[in-house]
Amino acid sequence: MRVVVVGGGVLGTFHAWQAVRRGHQVVHLEREFEARGASVRNFGLVWVSGRADGAEVELAQRARDLWADVPGISFRAAGSLTVCRSEAELAVAKEAAARPDAAARGFQVLDAEQARERNPALKGGLRGALWCTRDAIVEPREVLPALRAELNKSNRYQFLGGREVRNVRAGQVVDDHGDVHAGDLVFLCTGAWNGGLIRELTDELPVRRVRLQMMQTAPLGDTLTTAVADGDSFRYYPAFSGPAVGELPAQAAVAAEHKMQLLMVQRTHGGLTIGDTHEYDEPFGFDVRSEPYDYLRGVVETILGRELPVITQRWAGVYSQATSDEVVVRREVADGVYLVTGPGGRGMTMAPAIAEASFEAIGADRLATTSREGGGA
Repeated sequence: MRVVVVGGGVLGTFHAWQAVRRGHQVVHLEREFEARGASVRNFGLVWVSGRADGAEVELAQRARDLWADVPGISFRAAGSLTVCRSEAELAVAKEAAARPDAAARGFQVLDAEQARERNPALKGGLRGALWCTRDAIVEPREVLPALRAELNKSNRYQFLGGREVRNVRAGQVVDDHGDVHAGDLVFLCTGAWNGGLIRELTDELPVRRVRLQMMQTAPLGDTLTTAVADGDSFRYYPAFSGPAVGELPAQAAVAAEHKMQLLMVQRTHGGLTIGDTHEYDEPFGFDVRSEPYDYLRGVVETILGRELPVITQRWAGVYSQATSDEVVVRREVADGVYLVTGPGGRGMTMAPAIAEASFEAIGADRLATTSREGGGA
């Protein structure tokens, strides 16, 4: 079977990955020469711990297993520590660790000494931490080229960057070079691009765009052995909702204004990726605000008990997030043409499992149909 995938981000690349694994011929189109959207502007966190009960955490758990089996990438089963700097935050951690599925999520409450044994870089003030063994780390700026390099070994994969899609209909995709790409099955994984051609293909989608700000430091000169979050992250992840969250004091004004939490990951080159903010109301600003960066710097320095290295990079990013109860929005917009969008901040975590689910839901039926009709490569 011939499969055309539009979108070179992590969601599109894993749809290509799943297609090639199933023996199909794949053409993979990306309007930039390299993916430049949310897939490379994130932490590289495979974040299982805070996911909502039901389909969301099940997909996250499956994705965590799939990530661990991907060859050629830097995958670190480092786990995470959500640092608690107050008794109120520690109460949320204890409540989470008492969940019936705490073991499956890898939850364990550590006191301050145990947290520092787990991650000696945490030399600042803390009361304890929630240890989550299932969380992991990949390198967002490296993983997509690495995946494509593995796909190229199949001799059934072609990546075409710098190709913006102009027309999509059953059985074919036309790009802005005038080339026509035939496909028995087409996946549109266009990320935060919800207008233009996508708007022509489907009715109003249950998605919104979300803007974030992040930063990266020079090498720390110390080893951060886990991913790190602060207690504000308890407010934003469904798994932690409960009476104890309701007892948390109000966020700092700047954190509340920018809907902030601290997430921090050490890159393989030693620098720290630090964020993030959330902005939901469009039109978004085109500039980045200094106050969130200053606030995050202070939080990190309090947790690490030291001054941060120089900030070398600052950036903003935009992702598409479902506003319905769906983990991801998957729609057939033409015969054999499927739009897959809206995983939100879950995209890097869940992409392998979302792509697998796409083929399990529709790929088998489409393959059977094209085989009966004599299609396929």
